Amino acid sequence: MTQPHQPLLHDSVVLLATPSQAWSAQNGDICAEGIQGFYHSDLRVLDELRLTVAGAAPEHIATSPVDAATTVFTALARGVDDETADPRVRVERRRTVGTDSLEESITLVNALAHPVQTTVAVVLRADFTPMQVIKSGRRGSEFAVETEQVGSVVRFGSGEVGARLETSDARVTITYGTSGGASGNVPDTSSGTPVAGGVVSVRLEWPVEVAERSSTTVSWRLTVTDPTTVVAGAESSAEWDSVVVQAGDSRLSSWVRSAIGDLQALRMVTRRRPDEVFLAAGAPWFFTLFGRDSIWAARMLLPLGTELAASTLRVLAELQGTHDVAETAEQPGKIMHELRPGTLAIPGLNISLPPLYYGTVDATALWICLLHDAWKWGMPDSEVEALLPNLEAALAWMRDYGDSDGDGFLEYVDTTGHGLANQGWKDSGDSIQWRDGTLAEGPIALCEVQAYAYEAALGGAALLDHFGRTGKPWREWAAALKNRFADSFLIDSPDGAYPAVALDAQKRPVDTVTSNIGHLLGTGILDADGAALVARRLASPELNSGFGLRTMSSDSVGFWPLSYHGGSVWTHDTAIAIAGLGREGFHTEAASLIEGLLRAADGFGYRMPELHSGDSTAVTATPVPYPAACRPQAWSAAASIAVLGTLLGLEADAQAGELRVSPLAASGAIDARGLRFAGQAFSVKVDGEGRVTRS
Repeated sequence: MTQPHQPLLHDSVVLLATPSQAWSAQNGDICAEGIQGFYHSDLRVLDELRLTVAGAAPEHIATSPVDAATTVFTALARGVDDETADPRVRVERRRTVGTDSLEESITLVNALAHPVQTTVAVVLRADFTPMQVIKSGRRGSEFAVETEQVGSVVRFGSGEVGARLETSDARVTITYGTSGGASGNVPDTSSGTPVAGGVVSVRLEWPVEVAERSSTTVSWRLTVTDPTTVVAGAESSAEWDSVVVQAGDSRLSSWVRSAIGDLQALRMVTRRRPDEVFLAAGAPWFFTLFGRDSIWAARMLLPLGTELAASTLRVLAELQGTHDVAETAEQPGKIMHELRPGTLAIPGLNISLPPLYYGTVDATALWICLLHDAWKWGMPDSEVEALLPNLEAALAWMRDYGDSDGDGFLEYVDTTGHGLANQGWKDSGDSIQWRDGTLAEGPIALCEVQAYAYEAALGGAALLDHFGRTGKPWREWAAALKNRFADSFLIDSPDGAYPAVALDAQKRPVDTVTSNIGHLLGTGILDADGAALVARRLASPELNSGFGLRTMSSDSVGFWPLSYHGGSVWTHDTAIAIAGLGREGFHTEAASLIEGLLRAADGFGYRMPELHSGDSTAVTATPVPYPAACRPQAWSAAASIAVLGTLLGLEADAQAGELRVSPLAASGAIDARGLRFAGQAFSVKVDGEGRVTRS
C-alpha cells in the first residue's frame, strides 16, 4: 500500500477570503486531487468543480488574478469555433471567493459573424472532508452528504454544516457516489425532502445561444453555513488600502502592493470577539488564530498603525491561560498557540491537539514585546493600561512556568505524547539537531526564546514603570538572564564563536549553526562583540543563500535545501534577522539579505510563500519552491513592511513624540505614503542621495 503524503501546493491557484479558500488547477478546474477544493473553515466543502463547453473542457490560455479573492481564467472553445487558425470563441471564467461563498460567472465571447449555439455545463461535487484528512494525504469519501432540491436551489450538507447552491436558467441534475456527473444513482429530490448519500455531484447545464460578435454570461453561487466555526472573516482596512510605496527598485513596490492585498484577505475575528481583528496565519492549513504567527505579523505591520496590534493583543489576552492543564499545555499567564473548532488529529503523525492548544514556548514573551512595541508606536495609554493585568500574568509565566526546571532559562517539552515535540517557531520534529545530524533531546531551551524573554522583561518593566507600578524586579531578572545566556550558549569555533541554537536536556549547547541566532539581534541580549559575530555568520555563504537566510548552515550534516526547518529559507525569519541587523548597525549585511528577499519575491510573482528552498543563487537563477509551502502566509506578507521599515530606518518613540527616519545607504529612492504613527498618517520620501522628506 502506498503511503499517503501531504499534498503539494506550489503549482495550484489559490483564492481566499477568510475563512474560505479555493484551490484549483491553473485552468480553474478542481479535480479531486491533492489540495484542490473549496474550503470553509477547517472543512473541504467541494472537492470537484469542472467546466465544459459543448461537452469538452475549454483549452486554457491564461490565469489573471484580480486580487486575493478573484481570478479570471481565460480559455478557448474551439469545439464551437470555425475551422480557421484564429480562435474566435473564448471563455472568460471569473471566480470569486467570499468569506462564506464561492461564485462564478462564465462568459462566452463570440467574435464570429454568425451565432453560436452550444451547452455550458458545470459539475460540482460535495464531500465535506475535514482539513486534517486532506493534509494527511487521505481521501474522505466516507463522509455522508444530505441533499435536497427546491426549484433551482440545491441544498446539501453534512452534520451541522450546510451549503446552498443557487443558479438561474440551468438544468440541474444530482447524482450520488460518482465523480464528474457520470451516471449513477439519480434520486428524486424535487419534493424538497432531504436525501442522504455519499459524495454528491451536481450538474448545472445551460443551453446558450451567443449572437454574432456578442457575449453571453451564466453564473452560479455557493453559500456555506457553518455554526461550528470559531472564527470568521473581517472587513478589510481602508487605511491599509491607502498605503502606496514607490521605489527606485520596483521589486519593493510590487512586493508591498501584493502583500497588502493578501493581508487584507487574511483579516479575521473570533466568534467570541467579532470586534477584534487579527491575521490568520496562512492558507491552507492555518486559517485561524495562532499566537506566535498572529503576534509576529502584527508586530511587523506596526508602521501601518497600531489597531491590528491592539486587537491581536486583546483577543489573545482573553484566551490567556488561567489554570495548569497538562492535556492542553495551558498554564497561568501563558499565551495560546492555536484555536480550532474541534480536536486537530492528523492521521499517521500521532498528533492530536485540543481545540484550544497552548503548546508554544515563545508566544507569551512575544505578546509582551508586541504590547511594548505597539505602545512605542502610539497605542493609546488607556488601551495599554487595560492590558496590564495580562502583562503581569505573562511576565510571571516566564519566571514561574516557562522555566520548568529552575535553571533560569525558558524551555519546553511535550508531556502528552501527542502534542508538538518542538514548540518554538521551528516546530517540526527534526528542527533541533546537532551538527552531526542527531536530534537533541528535550526539554529544549531555544536561544531565541531567551532573547525574546530578555526583551520582554525590559519592555514589561518600562510599561510597569510608566503606569506607576514597579519594573525594577524585571530589569534585574533580565540582567541575570543575559549573564546566564553569555555563560551557557556561546560555542567556540575556529571560525569564531557563535550562539548555540539551544541547550538540550543535559544543558549542553547544541552546536548547529542556524538562522535562530538572527533573532537575537536587536533584543539586547548580546553585547557588541557577540552581535558582530552573529552578523558575520548571517552574511556567510553557509547561511545566506542569495534568496534569503537558510534555516540551517549548509556545512551541517542535517542540511538539505528542501528540509522544512533544516536548510530552507523562511521569509519572516530572514526579515527578523534583517530588522535586527538594522537596529544593531550592520547595514551592509542587512542590505545583502534584503536583496535576497527581493530577488525571491520577484521569482514568486511577489506572493511570498511560507518558505522556499535554500538552494544558492550560484546554483539557480530563480528561487526553487518548497512544494508544500503555504501561501499566502501572514508573516511572509508582513515581512514586506518589516523590510520597508528597515530600509527607511524607522524608530518610533510615541512617549517622546518622535519618529526617527535613518534610511540605509542601500535603500535607494523610496516614496512611502499612508504609513501611520501615533494615530496619524505620514509619508516618507527618500531621494537617490539619501535625503529625507517627511509629511
